[in-house]
Amino acid sequence: MITTQILQTPIFTTVVPSDHMELSRLLSAAVVNPQFKSLLLVDPESALENGYLGESFRLADDQRALLISIRTDTLTDLARQLSKVLVSDRVFCGFTVEH
Repeated sequence: MITTQILQTPIFTTVVPSDHMELSRLLSAAVVNPQFKSLLLVDPESALENGYLGESFRLADDQRALLISIRTDTLTDLARQLSKVLVSDRVFCGFTVEH
């Protein structure tokens, strides 16, 4: 007799608010492509203008200004600074943050 065993593995997902989806796409492109990451860190305005593999990033004006204003040497620090500002704007993952 053959027995079967069903394994269930939990799947974890992160829900990104639609207004942050473009930032998420941008950071994802930087994670998978070292050249794009370098351009994003050195010259974020050019990275936004050139896009990645034919894809453009349609950031809101305030997100674009924020991204261009951040100067850092690492993608981790860039993401941290973006997150810090977005959380300080009292919006985190689509929910209002109460202080």
